[in-house]
Amino acid sequence: MHITMYTDGSAMGNPGPGGYGVVLMAGQYRKELSQGYRLTTNNRMELMAVIVGLEALKIPQSTVTIYTDSQYVVNAVEQRWVFGWEKKNFAGKKNADLWQRFLKVYRCHSVAVKWVKSHAGNIENERCDQLAAAAAKSPQLLEDTEYEFQSIKINNEHDRSSNLFNG
Repeated sequence: MHITMYTDGSAMGNPGPGGYGVVLMAGQYRKELSQGYRLTTNNRMELMAVIVGLEALKIPQSTVTIYTDSQYVVNAVEQRWVFGWEKKNFAGKKNADLWQRFLKVYRCHSVAVKWVKSHAGNIENERCDQLAAAAAKSPQLLEDTEYEFQSIKINNEHDRSSNLFNG
């Protein structure tokens, strides 16, 4: 059975509170997924939406068409950049944790990723946008552990360098 997936991610402030929304459709079946995070980025949520959607599939080797308004995700997959990043062990790449998680689940299915223009009247893309925005405003925001850890690490390095130099 062919599965159609729409995804969207959102971050208020970028970085800031964020969320993702996913709509999965197969025949007469439909499922919506969403979750919010207290501190994250738009690109992380765009990618997280795709990952969570793929992880929700119960049948291995499913044929999946993913529609996303994220050129970050589309180009990384369709231009095959992510496979080059993987060969270089994601050296210097942002969101390496999510790209590794993506590749693990991506390889379990036959996946095509297609770009759709955001806010252009595509009903399912608009629904994902609503889900992502609502999730970002939810009172039950999760911790984007890797992002927050990296942010703290960068801030600590900045603080140390500030202690060494004037101005």
